[in-house]
Amino acid sequence: MKFEIVTIFPDFFRGPLDYGIVRRARESGVMDIAVHDLRAFTRDRHRTVDDRPFGGGEGMVLKPEPIFECVESLRVKPQQDRKASGGDESVILLSPQGQRFTQTAADQLAKLARIVLICGRYEGVDERVSEFLADRELSVGDFVLSGGELAAAVVVDAVTRLLPGALGNERSAQQESFSAAPDFRATGEPDSTCSSGGLLDYPHYTRPAEFRGMRVPEELVSGNHQQIRAWRRRRALEKTLRHRPELLDEVALSGEDRDLVARLKR
Repeated sequence: MKFEIVTIFPDFFRGPLDYGIVRRARESGVMDIAVHDLRAFTRDRHRTVDDRPFGGGEGMVLKPEPIFECVESLRVKPQQDRKASGGDESVILLSPQGQRFTQTAADQLAKLARIVLICGRYEGVDERVSEFLADRELSVGDFVLSGGELAAAVVVDAVTRLLPGALGNERSAQQESFSAAPDFRATGEPDSTCSSGGLLDYPHYTRPAEFRGMRVPEELVSGNHQQIRAWRRRRALEKTLRHRPELLDEVALSGEDRDLVARLKR
């Protein structure tokens, strides 16, 4: 996997992507990141990347010329060819107007070989970038950032975690919030944990078993895997209902799950 990041602030990425899993993935060759300075593709002495929008309005908008030339210099396939073939690469514009970036979207992107991330700035980006250059627009949330750099770092981190070899234990990613439930029957391996299945993650505890009078739930220290799975599923449902109830409409719930949710709502 290779990430190509297009930005007017290339030095921004010298910090966020140099730590933890992303750094280890880069060092081990699981993925690579190239950061491209958009100002290098300007043609005037002021290295201008923005201009006032037609029709008036507040603020400045990123111009199309340097963005198109920068992305084209990366030798990506034309937009129509990428969309027609499905392909193994994608050009993404990071924008508050984009589709919500989710775990499902991260999983889809993790299957690609190359991702170009265009970081928006100022009041936006010339619409021709979205229409004729990018495959899609993505947003990391319903709020406005000063630019797409933070969003790009979020996308890189979330996708990198899903790449084979990025995590020490690849099954860790299957047991996090929003992750789809794996089919452990395919491996025949006994499992004492419980994947989120699209819910928020269940609570976690570690040693000591008692800390300042606060004890770890008995089910988790019982050694009974069936009890542990049942407890974790119940607590995941409780946490999801409390913090993100809308997720319950998007995941597959068993009859037992639905009965529990109904009781919790009373």
